[in-house]
Amino acid sequence: MRITRTAPVLALLLAALPLAASAHTGVDAGLHHGLLAGFMHPLTGADHLAAMVAVGLWSALTARRAWPDLLWAPLGFASMLLAGALAGLAGVQLPAVEPMIAASLLVLGLLVLTQRRLPPLAAAALVGVFAVFHGIAHGQELHGESGAAALTLVGMLAATVLLHAVGIAAGWALRHGHRWLPRIAGAAVALFGVALLGGALA
Repeated sequence: MRITRTAPVLALLLAALPLAASAHTGVDAGLHHGLLAGFMHPLTGADHLAAMVAVGLWSALTARRAWPDLLWAPLGFASMLLAGALAGLAGVQLPAVEPMIAASLLVLGLLVLTQRRLPPLAAAALVGVFAVFHGIAHGQELHGESGAAALTLVGMLAATVLLHAVGIAAGWALRHGHRWLPRIAGAAVALFGVALLGGALA
């Protein structure tokens, strides 16, 4: 197997994604609400960051063709994340939000690890279910802050699309010759999900 100079760097970045930051620190990091706060929240919360990059990575690794296969899962996640955030903002409560977020990391990590291909609508539906819980977590933090909520949601959605794009770009670059790198990343995300799930259920 031919290893390029960029392979070790990509491996380090992908494997370190779940360790990038503590979970749910975006709003608590002093930014509170607004466009920048919304944009930073997925980037500074390790659980959200890992899930969003994993969706893009999985999409690229399993796509039969670039269009439209690359977009089904990311669009499903982003749209249902927004729906969940709006529901949380409106005060909707769902049970087991934290365990479901942890479970999403476990499942998405395993999908990246195994590179299991699903029918497009099934892929979008699967990640969409998990995205609702990620969105609810975001929305509940914004509940009662309707004045800045719209800008915060715009920022959050922009960061989500960016993270999906990062995952897609990495997965597409690693489709041939370096498939062990995303498998390492998938295993790391899955293990991170297991750790979070254990904490959420404790």
